Amino acid sequence: GCMGTQEKAQPQETPTKPTKNKEEVVNVEGKDLKTLIKNYMEYRKEYYEKNKELFAKLAEEGQKPKVFFITCSDSRVVPSIITKSDPGDLFVLRVIGNFVPPHESALEYSGVASAIEYAVSVLEVEHIIVCGHSQCGACKALYQDIPEDPEMMAIKKWLKVAEPVKEYVLKEIGNKTVDKEKLTELTEKTSIKFQIKNLMTYPGVKRRVENGELSIHGWYFNIRTGEIEYYDQERDTFIPLEQYKG
Repeated sequence: GCMGTQEKAQPQETPTKPTKNKEEVVNVEGKDLKTLIKNYMEYRKEYYEKNKELFAKLAEEGQKPKVFFITCSDSRVVPSIITKSDPGDLFVLRVIGNFVPPHESALEYSGVASAIEYAVSVLEVEHIIVCGHSQCGACKALYQDIPEDPEMMAIKKWLKVAEPVKEYVLKEIGNKTVDKEKLTELTEKTSIKFQIKNLMTYPGVKRRVENGELSIHGWYFNIRTGEIEYYDQERDTFIPLEQYKG
């Protein structure tokens, strides 16, 4: 009764919009193609119109990003939203598990390796961020048996890149019993450290880090809380990003 009268009294404000937005936020079903095309039309009218000058400049002068952002292909991790970035800010490599193959196998995984070389030696970025995340399917898959299946061949091979991560974690745990969630988080965070180490095997990365022109950062994004922790190498631990001193 009371709710109804309230709604009648102020028809403009509450009933329509907030409830619609709420549903959109809570619905985890990905948008279909039709919706994406509709959204593109809105982007043209709104975002593009507002940022016309920026796009014109980016088209004429090319890109000059300072940051190379390596993260997972996971649809829940969106670099430009997490960092509130504009076009031209981030050069992005998205690859399953945000794994970085060591340089010795660069030619086997040349798609990934070429993005690293381009970011570091052509664009000359100043920072590389390796951003892992919670609930990572690739890190979980390291502990599963992937079937011998032509539809899973590449996945099986790609997960081998992170085999050393799994071995290290299992050694760390030893005989302790660890629940699945803890095991996954430990693997996700250990993996970030290993990928940083692998990046340093690339000649361009090594040269520019040693010359003080490039810094590498490890970030861990918690999907549930929206928080990021960064890897502090000196203390060998992850710390809330708010406390980063640079």
